[in-house]
Amino acid sequence: MSNNKILVVEDDADVRLGYHVLLKANHYETFLAIDGVSAVSEALKCQPDLIILDLGLPAGNGFKVLEWFRANTYLALIPVIVVSARDLHGSKERALRAGAKAYLQKPWNDDELLAAIRQLLDKPVPSIAQPA
Repeated sequence: MSNNKILVVEDDADVRLGYHVLLKANHYETFLAIDGVSAVSEALKCQPDLIILDLGLPAGNGFKVLEWFRANTYLALIPVIVVSARDLHGSKERALRAGAKAYLQKPWNDDELLAAIRQLLDKPVPSIAQPA
């Protein structure tokens, strides 16, 4: 059972609920923020293991929020998955350059989202060299 904390930054209430249900069903503890300002304060408060970030947000768009996260010593290393309905090519490249670790297009596929989360949260296990 996972005890990983995930902060979901999404202004649409129905979409937030969708994330919450999916993540809770997969044993993640979820925290929610509805705009850019609350995203930073909630991240500082809950210290999540991962952040799911929408780009189209009131009070600081997702790109600005990524900048705020990367500029904050306590938040800079938290992996961010951007999930957006914006133009895939330009937004994806810009989000990845700004520090996002993954980019998914809305509407997301649950399996794809969960795979991205697991990949970013899994700690690499050191391999033990076998004698020749």
